[in-house]
Amino acid sequence: MQPKAEELKFVTKNDGYVHIHPSSVNYQTRHFESPYLVYHEKIKTSRVFIRDCSMVSVYPLVLLGGGQVHMQLLRGHFVISLDDGWISFVAASPQVAELVKELRCELDQLLQDKIRNPSMDLCMCPRGSRIIGMIVKLVTTQ
Repeated sequence: MQPKAEELKFVTKNDGYVHIHPSSVNYQTRHFESPYLVYHEKIKTSRVFIRDCSMVSVYPLVLLGGGQVHMQLLRGHFVISLDDGWISFVAASPQVAELVKELRCELDQLLQDKIRNPSMDLCMCPRGSRIIGMIVKLVTTQ
């Protein structure tokens, strides 16, 4: 049975349980395809609420989320983790885990190159277009 809107809650690292604010567009949403949300604003009234939230799936979270990506073998499963292990999930295979980690490293390096050289066209340079193309394919076929 789906929870009522006021019963649905999520967990943040610093605040524990949070709820979607009643003024949020997603307040009446009772099921999200992914258990992860990103949000813009967090407020505390009678309890802690988030507003301006959107569901985010695993690959965009791994590729674009903050912090370092780590991979480890736990109980026979390859686990990808972010934020010092606070967010973690099991990879489909060791190859997938390693490829996702490498893709994140490549993207981070590409963005550093862009910061050093703002006039660089990421879609026109061969390396940049390959990395961006792979990310688009991964995220859209997930």
